[in-house]
Amino acid sequence: MTQRSIPGGSGRTVIIKAGGSVSVKGHASEMVTAETKGRWGLTLERRSESQIGRARAAIGEHVLFDVRMKLPNLREKKEDREVVEVQMGGSGEVLVPFASSLKIYAGKDIDARNIGGQVDAYAGLNLHLQDVYCLGNGSAGWTMDVDCQTMVGDDVTFAAGGDLSFHIADLTSVRLRVKDLDGYWEARIGRAEKSVYLKSGGDVTFVTDQKVEALPPNYILGRIEEPRPRQTQ
Repeated sequence: MTQRSIPGGSGRTVIIKAGGSVSVKGHASEMVTAETKGRWGLTLERRSESQIGRARAAIGEHVLFDVRMKLPNLREKKEDREVVEVQMGGSGEVLVPFASSLKIYAGKDIDARNIGGQVDAYAGLNLHLQDVYCLGNGSAGWTMDVDCQTMVGDDVTFAAGGDLSFHIADLTSVRLRVKDLDGYWEARIGRAEKSVYLKSGGDVTFVTDQKVEALPPNYILGRIEEPRPRQTQ
């Protein structure tokens, strides 16, 4: 087992890259702590945000290369923020300051909980977000289950290869479009000021406590559920 810790600071962005599965939890500390049980390597570093780039080329689902590059210093007179970067070759666990914003990439599963900032997450298999304040971008090769307070953007799309469960607590005015295993349907909540498109190779479950109105062309509704009661810790 390998464990590493580094000062993170409140509100900092933490970038996490895992070859396997990763569990991420917010905690009442300024430290970022990572642990892995495998022998695939673990590194924690603080880096300048402007000096980290990412190059990626792919044909379909086959990735030809995916590398990190250091960008040249252009000597621009603007604030250069630091980020904490965690890299693990296999699977592991990461603890981050509660107010952190996260960018997570995992070859297998992602499980993120109790995060007070924004989370962007890309899972090769299953993605699970619970008690997360803000949802940014997200995708999953298999199942996706998100339970967040709010989200970024007014016209967004989320996709999963398998079942998709979607709950944004403050989503009270939205036009919803769904394409899943059983077909296509549209609905509206409130004045439909935002737009959400959910695509799934399995079943889509839209979770809300708002009144949902079916829209043309079919005037049908898919699977809609009430939010689960939040468990107190």
